[in-house]
Parts: sequence; C-alpha cells; structure tokens
Amino acid sequence: MNTQEKNRNQMIISSSSVAGIVLLSLVMSISLLLEQVFTVYASENQDTPSVLQTQKIQLMQQNQNNSSNLPVLNSSSLQVPSLPTSSANVLNKIFKQTQDSVVQITMTVPQASLVPDSSQENKTALGSGFLFDNQGHIITNNHVVGDAKTVDVTFTNGDRLRANVTAVDPYIDIAVLKIIETQNNTIDYAQLTPLLIGNSSALTVGDQVIAIGNPYGLAGTMTTGIVSQVGRLVPAPEVQFSVPDVIQTDAAINPGNSGGPLLNTLGEVVGVNFAALQQGLGFAIPMNLIQDIVPKLIEKGNYTHPYLGLTGTTLTSDLAANIENITQDVKGVVVNTLVKGGPADKAGLLGTTTDQYGKKHGGDIIVGIDGKKVTEFEQIVSFLEGNTMPGDKVMLKVLRNGTELDLDAVMGERPSTSSLPTNG
Repeated sequence: MNTQEKNRNQMIISSSSVAGIVLLSLVMSISLLLEQVFTVYASENQDTPSVLQTQKIQLMQQNQNNSSNLPVLNSSSLQVPSLPTSSANVLNKIFKQTQDSVVQITMTVPQASLVPDSSQENKTALGSGFLFDNQGHIITNNHVVGDAKTVDVTFTNGDRLRANVTAVDPYIDIAVLKIIETQNNTIDYAQLTPLLIGNSSALTVGDQVIAIGNPYGLAGTMTTGIVSQVGRLVPAPEVQFSVPDVIQTDAAINPGNSGGPLLNTLGEVVGVNFAALQQGLGFAIPMNLIQDIVPKLIEKGNYTHPYLGLTGTTLTSDLAANIENITQDVKGVVVNTLVKGGPADKAGLLGTTTDQYGKKHGGDIIVGIDGKKVTEFEQIVSFLEGNTMPGDKVMLKVLRNGTELDLDAVMGERPSTSSLPTNG
C-alpha cells in the first residue's frame, strides 16, 4: 500500500469516528428528550392539568472547541414538544363548580281556550336559570316565565322551591326571580353560590364557551362550542325591538336551555342563552348589558331604555342606487321610517319616500353619532343602549342630498307597548 492510499484510509477512518461520536451524541440527546417528555406528561396528568410552557427551539449549537465545526446536539436546549391536553378535566371542573347554581324552571301553562281541554291539563313550560346573588335572585328569560307570577325552581340536588317573578324586561328578554322563603321552607343564604360574572366584551371569535341548562327537561346538561361571532342584533321575542351585542355560538342550545348561563373557560357567566336556529346557531344576551339592567330591575321593578324612534337599514349598493348625490364609497345607515313626534322626528331626520311606482327614494343616511363613525345599523342600537339614557342629547351626523348635516336629538323613553313600528 502506497503512502497516498494510507492517507486516504486514515481520513476515512477519522471521518467514521467523528460520525460515530455525533450519532452517539444524537442518541443520548434523544433519550434525554424522551425522558423529559414522559416526566412532564406524567406530571401533566396528575391532579391539576396545565399547559406546557413553550421553550425556545435550538436544535443545533456550534462546538467552539471542535475545529471540524460539526453540529453538536445539546439536550438542555431542545424544546419539549407541546402535548395535546384534553379539555375534559377543565370542563369537568367547571361543571362541578357551577351545576349547583343552575336551576330548572317549571311553570304551569294556562289553557288558551275558555272551554276546558283535558289534553291541555297539567301542561308545563320548562326553562333554565341561574343564581345571580346570595339573596336568592335568579336570572332567566322573560319568555320562559311569560305572564306567570310564581314559578317552581329545581336545583340539581333535587331541592324544589317556589320563586316570585320580581321583574321582567321584555326588550332584552330578561326576568328576575326571587326565591320564596316560607315557614316550612327556610333558606340558608350562606349555602347559595351565585355564578361569577365575566366580561362579555372581552369575547372574541373562536373563544370556547359552555352552555349549561335543561334542554327538553333533561336536567343538568352541558354543551360546548365556540363564539361564532359577537355584536349581533337579534329580535327580542314578542316585541318589535332588538337585543344588541348578542353573542353567537355553535354550542348546542335547545328548548329548555333558555335562561341558562353561557360560560367562558374560567366558569364565569358571559351571557344568557335565549334563542337558537335549527341550523345550529345559538344566541346569548351579553352579560355586560344584563349586569347594568338587573340591579335596577331588583331595586325599582323596571328599567327604562333609551328611545330614538326610527327604523333603519345598513346602506348597500342597491339602496345607494336609489339615493341621489351619493358615491359608492359612502357607508352608513339609511333612515327608513320615523315615529311621528319621536326624538328622531323632532330632530329633523327624514325617512325614505315611496313613489307612485312603489320605488323607494331618499332617506337621510346616518354616518356618525356623537363623533363615532356609523357603518351598520347594529352600531346605532348598541351605542344608544350602552351609552345613553332618556333625556340625553346625541348628535347625529347625516348625509342628505350629498351634504353633511349635524342634527341634535334628545333621547326619549322607550314606550311600554310593542306595537310601534320601530327598532331603534
């Protein structure tokens, strides 16, 4: 063997040795990694589930002492991969923490006909509710209690009590009940655990939510889903007004869930379930709105909503085509009809007109309110409900025949009747 061949063989042997060292280092690092994973996984599945903390990834580190500059794996710098943790344990805990505060509401439905009908005897309506405070007040939907003065409330442990209907607010479909204490049925208020109240305004699309109630009379049922959207404007049952800032969810909400709580993943109430569509869309009244109204219902027995007295429609391309002197980039709300003598009418707003051919024309376009831009009708209802009271003055910026005008309106009191053709 000549000198050149010897040198070549030595180089091959040297490279093989280095490769073997690197391979051995790799195997040892992977072993340490697996040990870390199993250790963390074991601790993760003990009493309290937690989310693994993310560590910085550093798969390769230069060995400053190695002249060959070969990569050396360092097990201490490797990331422990995030393991999928089941939310079942979290949901179990939330249900256990809240189930005793959720009740089933039962009431006898009176017969609609004056002629007795045996098939209608003992017919009952079912709904849900939850403890609002430790004074025995329970929140549910107005459409659950209807015209009833008293209802039955049943806790998950089987305790059945009577409750008075303290006050209702049909405009946001809320009713407040108060447990009746009798000589034979005393209440240990210290044992009442009201649900914690969460911030419904903090919800964003994709957040997980939980509905607890009694669908079809099946007590203590939990369903889960996500927030599909926020800020919806949904008509309140049996009145011609809409509930603003409604939470839309795909959590299953069925007959009997009405009045039950919608919870976040902290077990806090963020909404009250009140409506659903067959397509799997559920709706909940935001808790931030309820929290402002319920104390006044308890204290005074009623709540007065602000009232502008108009109907409107979000401006679309089709509507814009019927309005003179308007460009396609204009965004706002077209005023349709006005209640004669109402706040909007007194402020000088103009609604749409219909010509002899049945085609609509004109109508002021509301583009701002109190300095805030308006692009959808939902924004007007939400702003007025959340920021004004009867007697407050608001400045409406409208576009009329291509000219901007500022009109001042003084908010009125929403009328007690639901027959008025208005939604704002």
